[in-house]
This record gives sequence, structure tokens and C-alpha cells, in this order.
Amino acid sequence: MTAPASAHPRSTARERRKVVAASVIGTTIEWYDFFIYAFAANLVLAKLFFEPAGPGMMQILSLVTIGLSFLFRPLGAFLAGHFGDKLGRQPMLVITLLVMGVATVGIGLLPTYQSIGLMAPVILIVLRILQGLSAGGEWGGAVLMSVEHAPEGKRGLFGVFPQLGVPFGMLLASAMLALMRVVAPGDAFEEWGWRVPFLFSVVLIVIGFIIRRTVDESPVFSEIKQTKKQASAPIVQVFKAHTPLVILAALLFAGNNAVGYMLTGGYVQGLASRPEADGGLGYDPVQVQLAVLASAVVWAIFTFISGPLSDRFGRKPVMTVGWFLQAAAVIPLFQFVFNGGVGGVLIGTSLLAVGLGLTYGPTAVWYAETFPASIRYSGISISYAIGGVIGGAFAPTIAQILLQTFGSTWAIVVYLLIMTGLGLLASTLLKDRTNIPLDPEFEHSGLIHTWVPAKR
Repeated sequence: MTAPASAHPRSTARERRKVVAASVIGTTIEWYDFFIYAFAANLVLAKLFFEPAGPGMMQILSLVTIGLSFLFRPLGAFLAGHFGDKLGRQPMLVITLLVMGVATVGIGLLPTYQSIGLMAPVILIVLRILQGLSAGGEWGGAVLMSVEHAPEGKRGLFGVFPQLGVPFGMLLASAMLALMRVVAPGDAFEEWGWRVPFLFSVVLIVIGFIIRRTVDESPVFSEIKQTKKQASAPIVQVFKAHTPLVILAALLFAGNNAVGYMLTGGYVQGLASRPEADGGLGYDPVQVQLAVLASAVVWAIFTFISGPLSDRFGRKPVMTVGWFLQAAAVIPLFQFVFNGGVGGVLIGTSLLAVGLGLTYGPTAVWYAETFPASIRYSGISISYAIGGVIGGAFAPTIAQILLQTFGSTWAIVVYLLIMTGLGLLASTLLKDRTNIPLDPEFEHSGLIHTWVPAKR
């Protein structure tokens, strides 16, 4: 049956604008920090921290550290989800932002293997783990602050704002690296230039902290707190009653994340710009970063338009179209990169960004509408973190191993198509709950299990 919209008090237009700003700026900073590491791992960190392992293995070890942080995302999701469902969404946003900032600046200050030996990669891994904990808990809070503040009929639109943090963060990270390649070319970039984007995070963190501290708590959680309906053990309840939903939601994100990490994980950039002696194609690094920067703009555009499209047509139809466009772009991606020079990188990554935007944008609101209010933070954070482990954690590493094993990028294409297929399967099986009431009163009404979307 169809239930009426939520009856809890709605945010004012001014409050919603503050939430949108906090979501976009905060998630952009989080992902900037995350991507700066991924890009640097593909470009310089292998030589600076893992060189004793040898030419082939040092690159793989550097890529492994990208994936390592994903293994700690579920722990970050468990912690932030638990306290987010019990104490509120807003405090978790501030805490996760600060943790990410401290870890990122720490990497920028870290001495290399040549200076302190084995302690260098050990400390690097610890700081990378902190980044994973932060990323695992931040996304869920940002999504719920946006979606739970949204006016009726516009959840898809409001839900894309935290999603824009990914392309915006990639755009900012690519721009910073391109700038530093110009300011500190050649050996200077390896000696000190790579550190500047990490240290620049201090400025961004201060801005994000000030903005997030002023945002009002989600009206849904305010009602939960007022009625004292917090879940006593939200993590336990998620797995006890909603394990199938967690699995499907995780696969939904994994299908996008594995493919997206060819860009956000820095794999394509590293492959294109590393010297041929190091297994790359030797393209101009600045031009490669600018090409990926352009694709980030395309990604942002299609992420943004996916929101209102999902409000108009539903979450499932928009994402289904996105899966097919994503698959169509995966097939020629490396042909463009290998045969088209920097222009090929631009075309291949921009085409890929279209499908990535349409499959990533609606994920936030679909997640929020899948889980009931009292365990929503835990449910979406855990699903997202597990999806990140399955999809993006070791996607660059797997791609590099496949390339070295088979000597062909077609093996990578097959892997990415399989992951895209898993995303399509999950979106087919997961119930579309567009515009379902999000308030705790509806959760406890008994209607949540029989609710169906209104016909369009």
C-alpha cells in the first residue's frame, strides 16, 4: 500500500542551503584527500616508500596501500553508523573530516624510506588506515543530512550533492597535481612537489570544519531523539533483519566503484603518464592530469542530472540506463588510452564518466530509502563500505596484476564488465522505494513492509 509523506517538521530553505553546502564542500574535501593519495601512489610513492621491493613489486605494493584503506572502511562504517544512529548525524560529519585531515597532512610530512627505512612504509600504512576509517564513516552522515533535509519529491536532487564530492574531489586533486607538475617539474616533483597537495589539505579542513559545525541536525534524527526511539544496537539489527538488503546494496555500489577506481584510484593516470621504463606509456603528466580533470567535469554533470531524473522516473530506471552506458564505455577505454595519446585519455575517460555519473548519483538516495530510520546510518554506511571493499579496494591492483599476467588490457576490460554486470543485477533485484516516508513514525507503523511507490 502507499503511505502518506512524512509528517515530521521540515527544514527551512535556509537550513537546506547550509546542508547542501556542507555536504558538497565536506565530501569534496574528504575525497580530495583520498584521491591525492591514490594519484600519488600511482606516480611517486612506489619509488619513495617501496623501492627495495624491486621495479614490478614496488608498484603493486604501492597500489595495495590504496586498497588497504578500504579494508578498514567497514570498521569506520560500524563506528560512525553506531554513534550516528545513537548520537546524531552531524557530530560524525565533524569527527570524520578531522580524522581524514590529520592523516592526509601526516602523509605530506612523512619521511621516505631513504630517510628512516622500514618505518616509512609502516607509518604510511597506518595513516592510510586512518583515511579508510574516516571515509567509511563520513559518506553515510553526509548522505543522510542531505536526503533527510530534502523537501518531498526532491530527495534524488538533494542526494546527489554528497555524491558530487567524488568528481569535485577528483577535479581538485587532478588540478593540484597538474599545478605542482608545472611548479616542480622533473626531479623536484619527486623530491618535494608531491607533498604540497597533501599539506594543502590543512586549508580545506579548516574550511570544512567551520561549515559543518554550523549545520543543524537532521530532522529525522531530531525526531528519533525526541521520541527516544534510538536503536539499542543498530549494527546488530542491520544484520539480523536486513542482511539481504546489505548484500544487494553493497553490490550496487561495487559495480560502480570498481570501474570508477580506474580513474579515482589513479590507475589510468599512472598507466598513461609513468615512463615507459616503469611500465607506463610516457605521456606528458600535466596533460594527462588535465584530461582526467575534464572527465571529472563530465562525471559531475551526469552525477548531478541523475538526481532530478531519478525523482522523475525512479531510481532503478535511471541506474539501469547508467549500467549499459558504463559497460559500453569500458570496452574501448584502454584502446583509447593506448592508441590515442593524451586525446585518447580524454575521450576514453570522458565517455566512461557518463555512465559512472548515472550509476553513482542515485546511489545515495536509494540507500537512504532502503533502510528504516532507526538504523539508517548504520545500514547505508556498512553497505557502502562493503561495496567499496568488493569493488574499489583492490581494483587498481587487480588491473595491474591482470596486465602483467596476460600482457593485455582486455583482461582488465573483462573484469570491469563482470563488476558492471553485478551492479546491474543488484539494481534489478533491489526494490525501488522512491519517495517512501523516512520518519521513525512510519518505520514503527508496520507499513514499511507493504509500501509501494505511487504510479508515475
